Amino acid sequence: MSFLFIPRIFGGGIRRQPGIQTGQPLVTFKGKRQKVTEDTAMQISAVWAAVNLKATTLASMDLKFYRMTGNGRQHITDHPLARLFSYKPNAYQTRSEFFETVGLNLYLTGNAYCIIQRNGAGQISGLLPIMSNQVEPELLEDGSVVYSYNNGRDVTVYSSENIWHIMLMGNGVKGLSPLEYAANAIGMAISGEEWSSNVIGNGGKPTGVLTYDKVLTKEQRDMLKDKFRDLREGPTDALMVLEAGMQYQQISLSPQDVQLLEARRFQINDIARFFNVPSVMINDTSGSTVWGSGIEQIITGWYKLGLRPELERVENSIKCHLLNGRNEAEQISVEFDFEELLRTDFRTRVDTGARAVGAGLMTRNEWRQREWLPAVDGADKLTAQINLTEIDALPRVGDNAD
Repeated sequence: MSFLFIPRIFGGGIRRQPGIQTGQPLVTFKGKRQKVTEDTAMQISAVWAAVNLKATTLASMDLKFYRMTGNGRQHITDHPLARLFSYKPNAYQTRSEFFETVGLNLYLTGNAYCIIQRNGAGQISGLLPIMSNQVEPELLEDGSVVYSYNNGRDVTVYSSENIWHIMLMGNGVKGLSPLEYAANAIGMAISGEEWSSNVIGNGGKPTGVLTYDKVLTKEQRDMLKDKFRDLREGPTDALMVLEAGMQYQQISLSPQDVQLLEARRFQINDIARFFNVPSVMINDTSGSTVWGSGIEQIITGWYKLGLRPELERVENSIKCHLLNGRNEAEQISVEFDFEELLRTDFRTRVDTGARAVGAGLMTRNEWRQREWLPAVDGADKLTAQINLTEIDALPRVGDNAD
Protein backbone atom coordinates (compact mmCIF):
# COMPACT_ATOMS: atom_id res chain seq x y z
CA MET A 1 0.00 0.00 0.00
CA SER A 2 1.38 3.39 -0.94
CA PHE A 3 -0.08 6.89 -0.85
CA LEU A 4 1.41 9.92 -2.55
CA PHE A 5 -0.67 12.48 -0.71
CA ILE A 6 -2.61 12.28 2.54
CA PRO A 7 -4.75 15.37 3.15
CA ARG A 8 -5.33 16.62 6.67
CA ILE A 9 -8.94 15.98 7.57
CA PHE A 10 -10.24 16.83 11.03
CA GLY A 11 -11.94 13.80 12.52
CA GLY A 12 -12.08 11.97 9.19
CA GLY A 13 -9.95 10.18 6.67
CA ILE A 14 -9.74 8.56 3.24
CA ARG A 15 -12.06 5.61 2.69
CA ARG A 16 -11.08 2.61 0.60
CA GLN A 17 -12.09 -1.04 0.35
CA PRO A 18 -11.30 -3.35 3.27
CA GLY A 19 -7.82 -4.78 3.24
CA ILE A 20 -6.30 -7.93 4.68
CA GLN A 21 -5.83 -7.83 8.43
CA THR A 22 -2.84 -9.43 10.08
CA GLY A 23 -3.42 -12.94 11.41
CA GLN A 24 -3.06 -14.20 14.95
CA PRO A 25 -0.13 -16.40 16.02
CA LEU A 26 -0.58 -20.16 16.02
CA VAL A 27 1.37 -22.34 18.43
CA THR A 28 1.63 -26.13 18.65
CA PHE A 29 1.40 -27.86 22.01
CA LYS A 30 1.23 -31.66 22.44
CA GLY A 31 0.50 -32.00 18.73
CA LYS A 32 -2.43 -29.55 18.76
CA ARG A 33 -2.52 -26.23 16.94
CA GLN A 34 -3.64 -23.43 19.27
CA LYS A 35 -4.72 -19.98 18.10
CA VAL A 36 -3.70 -17.22 20.52
CA THR A 37 -5.91 -14.15 20.21
CA GLU A 38 -6.80 -11.30 22.54
CA ASP A 39 -9.94 -13.14 23.63
CA THR A 40 -8.29 -16.52 24.24
CA ALA A 41 -5.32 -14.93 26.00
CA MET A 42 -7.51 -12.91 28.37
CA GLN A 43 -9.21 -16.13 29.48
CA ILE A 44 -5.92 -17.07 31.15
CA SER A 45 -6.01 -15.66 34.67
CA ALA A 46 -2.33 -14.65 34.68
CA VAL A 47 -2.74 -12.62 31.47
CA TRP A 48 -5.96 -11.02 32.69
CA ALA A 49 -4.40 -10.13 36.06
CA ALA A 50 -1.22 -8.64 34.54
CA VAL A 51 -3.01 -6.51 31.93
CA ASN A 52 -5.76 -5.51 34.35
CA LEU A 53 -3.20 -4.48 37.00
CA LYS A 54 -1.32 -2.20 34.62
CA ALA A 55 -4.41 -0.76 32.91
CA THR A 56 -6.32 0.01 36.11
CA THR A 57 -3.20 1.45 37.77
CA LEU A 58 -2.75 3.76 34.78
CA ALA A 59 -6.41 4.78 35.01
CA SER A 60 -6.26 5.40 38.77
CA MET A 61 -3.67 8.18 38.62
CA ASP A 62 -4.47 11.81 37.94
CA LEU A 63 -2.73 13.39 34.97
CA LYS A 64 -1.45 16.84 35.94
CA PHE A 65 -0.23 19.69 33.78
CA TYR A 66 2.41 22.19 34.92
CA ARG A 67 3.62 25.43 33.38
CA MET A 68 7.34 25.98 33.72
CA THR A 69 8.21 29.39 35.23
CA GLY A 70 11.34 31.12 36.41
CA ASN A 71 10.55 30.06 39.99
CA GLY A 72 9.90 26.41 39.18
CA ARG A 73 6.60 25.06 37.90
CA GLN A 74 2.98 25.95 38.49
CA HIS A 75 0.10 23.49 38.47
CA ILE A 76 -2.48 24.51 35.85
CA THR A 77 -6.04 23.34 35.27
CA ASP A 78 -7.17 25.75 32.55
CA HIS A 79 -5.29 24.10 29.69
CA PRO A 80 -7.67 22.45 27.15
CA LEU A 81 -5.93 19.07 27.47
CA ALA A 82 -5.94 19.30 31.27
CA ARG A 83 -9.72 19.79 31.21
CA LEU A 84 -10.09 16.98 28.66
CA PHE A 85 -8.12 14.43 30.69
CA SER A 86 -9.69 15.43 34.01
CA TYR A 87 -13.32 14.78 32.99
CA LYS A 88 -14.39 13.06 29.75
CA PRO A 89 -11.87 12.53 26.93
CA ASN A 90 -14.76 11.65 24.61
CA ALA A 91 -18.55 11.63 24.53
CA TYR A 92 -19.08 8.22 26.11
CA GLN A 93 -16.14 7.48 28.44
CA THR A 94 -14.98 8.83 31.77
CA ARG A 95 -11.25 9.46 32.18
CA SER A 96 -10.85 6.16 34.06
CA GLU A 97 -12.67 4.17 31.39
CA PHE A 98 -10.64 5.92 28.70
CA PHE A 99 -7.26 5.09 30.24
CA GLU A 100 -8.36 1.52 30.97
CA THR A 101 -9.12 1.06 27.26
CA VAL A 102 -5.82 2.67 26.29
CA GLY A 103 -3.95 0.49 28.81
CA LEU A 104 -5.71 -2.69 27.67
CA ASN A 105 -4.57 -2.17 24.08
CA LEU A 106 -1.12 -0.85 24.94
CA TYR A 107 -0.08 -3.53 27.43
CA LEU A 108 -1.67 -6.44 25.54
CA THR A 109 -0.69 -5.63 21.94
CA GLY A 110 2.09 -3.04 22.37
CA ASN A 111 0.09 -0.29 20.66
CA ALA A 112 -2.77 2.03 21.58
CA TYR A 113 -4.54 4.23 19.03
CA CYS A 114 -6.96 7.12 19.54
CA ILE A 115 -8.74 9.10 16.84
CA ILE A 116 -8.12 12.79 17.50
CA GLN A 117 -11.35 14.80 17.31
CA ARG A 118 -11.09 18.55 16.74
CA ASN A 119 -13.48 21.46 16.85
CA GLY A 120 -13.94 24.06 14.16
CA ALA A 121 -10.89 26.00 15.33
CA GLY A 122 -8.66 22.95 14.99
CA GLN A 123 -8.27 22.41 18.75
CA ILE A 124 -8.44 18.90 20.22
CA SER A 125 -11.96 18.34 21.57
CA GLY A 126 -11.92 14.56 22.06
CA LEU A 127 -9.87 11.37 21.93
CA LEU A 128 -11.65 8.23 20.75
CA PRO A 129 -9.78 4.95 21.47
CA ILE A 130 -9.99 2.21 18.81
CA MET A 131 -8.93 -1.41 19.11
CA SER A 132 -5.35 -1.94 18.08
CA ASN A 133 -6.02 -5.17 16.17
CA GLN A 134 -8.13 -3.11 13.73
CA VAL A 135 -5.33 -0.64 12.93
CA GLU A 136 -2.23 -1.06 10.77
CA PRO A 137 0.37 1.75 10.59
CA GLU A 138 2.55 2.22 7.51
CA LEU A 139 5.66 4.30 6.89
CA LEU A 140 5.50 6.05 3.52
CA GLU A 141 8.42 6.91 1.25
CA ASP A 142 8.29 10.58 2.25
CA GLY A 143 8.76 9.66 5.93
CA SER A 144 5.16 10.23 7.01
CA VAL A 145 3.03 7.59 8.71
CA VAL A 146 -0.57 6.69 7.86
CA TYR A 147 -2.96 4.45 9.77
CA SER A 148 -5.45 2.07 8.13
CA TYR A 149 -8.43 1.48 10.41
CA ASN A 150 -10.77 -1.44 9.61
CA ASN A 151 -14.05 -0.86 11.41
CA GLY A 152 -15.59 -4.10 10.12
CA ARG A 153 -17.37 -2.48 7.17
CA ASP A 154 -14.66 -0.58 5.34
CA VAL A 155 -11.17 0.80 5.87
CA THR A 156 -10.43 4.43 6.71
CA VAL A 157 -6.89 5.76 6.27
CA TYR A 158 -5.87 8.49 8.73
CA SER A 159 -2.87 10.76 8.62
CA SER A 160 -0.65 10.91 11.70
CA GLU A 161 -2.12 14.32 12.65
CA ASN A 162 -5.44 12.59 13.35
CA ILE A 163 -4.23 9.55 15.30
CA TRP A 164 -2.65 9.55 18.74
CA HIS A 165 -0.40 6.50 18.74
CA ILE A 166 1.28 5.24 21.91
CA MET A 167 3.64 2.31 21.43
CA LEU A 168 5.93 0.09 23.43
CA MET A 169 9.45 -0.62 22.25
CA GLY A 170 9.61 -1.44 18.55
CA ASN A 171 10.83 -0.13 15.21
CA GLY A 172 9.50 3.40 15.78
CA VAL A 173 6.43 2.85 13.62
CA LYS A 174 4.78 0.00 15.50
CA GLY A 175 5.40 -1.40 18.97
CA LEU A 176 6.21 -5.03 19.64
CA SER A 177 3.24 -7.03 20.90
CA PRO A 178 3.67 -8.85 24.25
CA LEU A 179 0.75 -11.05 23.18
CA GLU A 180 2.53 -12.27 20.05
CA TYR A 181 5.89 -12.80 21.71
CA ALA A 182 4.26 -14.62 24.63
CA ALA A 183 2.19 -16.79 22.28
CA ASN A 184 4.02 -20.01 23.17
CA ALA A 185 3.69 -19.42 26.91
CA ILE A 186 0.02 -18.42 26.58
CA GLY A 187 -0.67 -21.35 24.23
CA MET A 188 0.79 -23.70 26.83
CA ALA A 189 -1.44 -22.12 29.46
CA ILE A 190 -4.51 -22.52 27.22
CA SER A 191 -3.67 -26.19 26.64
CA GLY A 192 -3.17 -26.63 30.37
CA GLU A 193 -6.60 -25.17 31.06
CA GLU A 194 -8.16 -27.50 28.49
CA TRP A 195 -6.35 -30.47 30.04
CA SER A 196 -7.63 -29.53 33.50
CA SER A 197 -11.16 -29.18 32.15
CA ASN A 198 -10.94 -32.62 30.57
CA VAL A 199 -9.71 -34.16 33.83
CA ILE A 200 -12.53 -32.55 35.80
CA GLY A 201 -15.08 -33.48 33.14
CA ASN A 202 -13.79 -37.05 33.36
CA GLY A 203 -14.46 -37.17 37.07
CA GLY A 204 -10.74 -36.95 37.87
CA LYS A 205 -10.24 -40.58 36.92
CA PRO A 206 -6.61 -41.55 36.30
CA THR A 207 -5.30 -43.91 33.69
CA GLY A 208 -5.46 -47.63 34.51
CA VAL A 209 -4.57 -51.08 33.12
CA LEU A 210 -6.82 -54.17 32.99
CA THR A 211 -4.86 -57.43 33.37
CA TYR A 212 -6.14 -60.91 32.47
CA ASP A 213 -4.37 -64.28 32.61
CA LYS A 214 -5.45 -65.43 29.14
CA VAL A 215 -4.74 -64.33 25.60
CA LEU A 216 -7.75 -62.52 24.17
CA THR A 217 -8.91 -62.04 20.64
CA LYS A 218 -9.37 -58.57 19.18
CA GLU A 219 -13.13 -58.87 19.57
CA GLN A 220 -12.77 -59.85 23.24
CA ARG A 221 -10.38 -56.95 23.94
CA ASP A 222 -12.75 -54.47 22.32
CA MET A 223 -15.65 -55.89 24.32
CA LEU A 224 -13.73 -55.56 27.60
CA LYS A 225 -12.66 -52.00 26.80
CA ASP A 226 -16.25 -51.03 26.10
CA LYS A 227 -17.59 -52.82 29.18
CA PHE A 228 -15.12 -51.28 31.64
CA ARG A 229 -14.74 -47.88 29.97
CA ASP A 230 -16.20 -46.13 33.01
CA LEU A 231 -13.14 -47.13 35.03
CA ARG A 232 -11.19 -44.52 33.08
CA GLU A 233 -13.73 -42.29 31.35
CA GLY A 234 -16.93 -40.53 32.27
CA PRO A 235 -18.10 -38.55 35.31
CA THR A 236 -19.78 -41.47 37.10
CA ASP A 237 -18.24 -43.46 39.95
CA ALA A 238 -20.14 -46.70 39.43
CA LEU A 239 -18.98 -49.82 41.29
CA MET A 240 -17.48 -52.23 38.76
CA VAL A 241 -17.27 -56.00 39.32
CA LEU A 242 -14.25 -57.78 37.79
CA GLU A 243 -14.63 -61.50 37.09
CA ALA A 244 -12.45 -64.55 36.46
CA GLY A 245 -9.22 -63.25 37.98
CA MET A 246 -9.27 -59.93 36.09
CA GLN A 247 -7.43 -57.11 37.87
CA TYR A 248 -7.38 -53.31 37.48
CA GLN A 249 -4.17 -51.41 38.22
CA GLN A 250 -4.41 -47.64 38.56
CA ILE A 251 -1.73 -45.39 37.05
CA SER A 252 -1.76 -42.06 38.90
CA LEU A 253 -0.39 -39.74 36.22
CA SER A 254 1.42 -40.22 32.96
CA PRO A 255 4.85 -38.58 32.54
CA GLN A 256 3.28 -36.13 30.08
CA ASP A 257 0.63 -35.14 32.65
CA VAL A 258 3.26 -34.63 35.36
CA GLN A 259 5.24 -32.41 32.99
CA LEU A 260 2.11 -30.42 32.19
CA LEU A 261 1.42 -29.86 35.89
CA GLU A 262 4.91 -28.43 36.33
CA ALA A 263 4.38 -26.24 33.28
CA ARG A 264 1.14 -24.88 34.74
CA ARG A 265 3.00 -23.86 37.91
CA PHE A 266 5.63 -22.13 35.81
CA GLN A 267 3.21 -20.32 33.48
CA ILE A 268 2.38 -17.56 35.99
CA ASN A 269 6.02 -16.52 36.32
CA ASP A 270 6.60 -16.82 32.58
CA ILE A 271 3.59 -14.69 31.64
CA ALA A 272 4.43 -12.15 34.36
CA ARG A 273 7.89 -11.70 32.81
CA PHE A 274 6.44 -11.02 29.36
CA PHE A 275 4.07 -8.38 30.77
CA ASN A 276 6.71 -6.90 33.09
CA VAL A 277 4.94 -7.26 36.43
CA PRO A 278 6.15 -9.02 39.60
CA SER A 279 4.38 -12.39 39.75
CA VAL A 280 3.51 -11.80 43.41
CA MET A 281 1.35 -8.85 42.32
CA ILE A 282 -0.87 -11.15 40.24
CA ASN A 283 -1.50 -13.45 43.21
CA ASP A 284 1.38 -15.86 42.73
CA THR A 285 1.89 -17.38 46.19
CA SER A 286 4.02 -20.36 45.16
CA GLY A 287 7.20 -18.94 46.64
CA SER A 288 8.79 -15.97 48.38
CA THR A 289 9.57 -12.84 46.43
CA VAL A 290 13.00 -11.29 46.06
CA TRP A 291 11.49 -7.80 46.05
CA GLY A 292 10.99 -7.71 49.80
CA SER A 293 8.54 -9.06 52.30
CA GLY A 294 6.25 -6.00 52.37
CA ILE A 295 3.89 -4.75 49.72
CA GLU A 296 5.45 -1.28 49.99
CA GLN A 297 8.82 -2.58 48.83
CA ILE A 298 7.18 -4.51 46.01
CA ILE A 299 5.24 -1.49 44.74
CA THR A 300 8.29 0.75 45.06
CA GLY A 301 10.45 -1.69 43.11
CA TRP A 302 7.81 -2.13 40.41
CA TYR A 303 7.38 1.64 40.24
CA LYS A 304 11.08 2.32 39.70
CA LEU A 305 11.86 -0.44 37.20
CA GLY A 306 8.51 -1.23 35.60
CA LEU A 307 5.66 1.23 35.83
CA ARG A 308 7.49 4.56 35.99
CA PRO A 309 9.25 4.15 32.60
CA GLU A 310 5.96 3.18 30.97
CA LEU A 311 4.20 6.20 32.49
CA GLU A 312 6.95 8.42 31.11
CA ARG A 313 6.29 6.89 27.70
CA VAL A 314 2.66 8.09 27.85
CA GLU A 315 3.67 11.50 29.24
CA ASN A 316 6.22 12.03 26.46
CA SER A 317 3.70 10.94 23.85
CA ILE A 318 1.21 13.54 25.10
CA LYS A 319 3.85 16.27 24.95
CA CYS A 320 5.05 15.32 21.48
CA HIS A 321 1.75 14.52 19.76
CA LEU A 322 -1.05 16.37 21.56
CA LEU A 323 0.44 19.69 22.69
CA ASN A 324 0.45 22.51 20.17
CA GLY A 325 3.97 22.38 18.79
CA ARG A 326 7.44 22.37 20.28
CA ASN A 327 7.17 25.81 21.90
CA GLU A 328 4.22 24.76 24.04
CA ALA A 329 5.86 21.41 24.81
CA GLU A 330 8.86 23.26 26.24
CA GLN A 331 6.60 25.37 28.48
CA ILE A 332 4.21 22.63 29.63
CA SER A 333 5.11 19.57 31.72
CA VAL A 334 2.78 16.55 31.88
CA GLU A 335 3.03 14.07 34.75
CA PHE A 336 0.98 11.30 36.32
CA ASP A 337 0.49 11.77 40.05
CA PHE A 338 2.00 8.65 41.58
CA GLU A 339 1.83 10.00 45.13
CA GLU A 340 -1.37 8.18 46.10
CA LEU A 341 -0.06 4.82 44.87
CA LEU A 342 3.07 5.13 47.01
CA ARG A 343 1.12 6.51 49.98
CA THR A 344 2.32 4.92 53.22
CA ASP A 345 0.48 4.38 56.51
CA PHE A 346 -0.62 7.41 58.54
CA ARG A 347 2.03 7.06 61.25
CA THR A 348 4.84 7.03 58.66
CA ARG A 349 3.33 10.02 56.84
CA VAL A 350 3.09 12.01 60.10
CA ASP A 351 6.69 11.20 60.97
CA THR A 352 7.87 12.16 57.48
CA GLY A 353 5.83 15.37 57.54
CA ALA A 354 7.18 16.35 60.96
CA ARG A 355 10.74 15.88 59.74
CA ALA A 356 10.11 17.88 56.55
CA VAL A 357 8.40 20.74 58.42
CA GLY A 358 11.00 20.70 61.19
CA ALA A 359 13.84 20.87 58.67
CA GLY A 360 12.26 23.78 56.82
CA LEU A 361 11.61 21.79 53.64
CA MET A 362 7.87 22.52 53.60
CA THR A 363 5.37 24.65 55.47
CA ARG A 364 2.75 23.17 57.76
CA ASN A 365 0.01 24.11 55.29
CA GLU A 366 1.90 22.39 52.47
CA TRP A 367 1.95 19.20 54.51
CA ARG A 368 -1.74 19.60 55.38
CA GLN A 369 -2.52 20.01 51.69
CA ARG A 370 -0.81 16.68 50.95
CA GLU A 371 -3.04 15.07 53.58
CA TRP A 372 -6.19 16.72 52.13
CA LEU A 373 -6.59 18.85 55.24
CA PRO A 374 -7.75 22.49 55.17
CA ALA A 375 -5.19 25.27 55.54
CA VAL A 376 -4.89 27.12 58.84
CA ASP A 377 -3.86 30.69 59.59
CA GLY A 378 -0.23 31.37 60.35
CA ALA A 379 1.08 28.12 58.83
CA ASP A 380 2.40 29.39 55.48
CA LYS A 381 5.95 30.21 56.58
CA LEU A 382 8.90 27.84 56.66
CA THR A 383 9.95 26.92 60.19
CA ALA A 384 12.87 24.91 61.58
CA GLN A 385 13.71 23.25 64.85
CA ILE A 386 17.18 23.87 66.26
CA ASN A 387 18.21 20.88 68.31
CA LEU A 388 21.98 20.92 67.93
CA THR A 389 23.53 23.80 69.93
CA GLU A 390 27.06 24.21 71.23
CA ILE A 391 27.40 23.46 74.93
CA ASP A 392 29.00 26.83 75.63
CA ALA A 393 25.93 28.53 74.16
CA LEU A 394 23.52 26.78 76.52
CA PRO A 395 22.17 28.97 79.37
CA ARG A 396 23.68 28.24 82.81
CA VAL A 397 21.65 27.84 85.97
CA GLY A 398 21.38 31.16 87.81
CA ASP A 399 22.52 33.31 84.84
CA ASN A 400 19.13 34.98 84.67
CA ALA A 401 18.42 34.95 88.40
CA ASP A 402 17.27 38.23 89.89
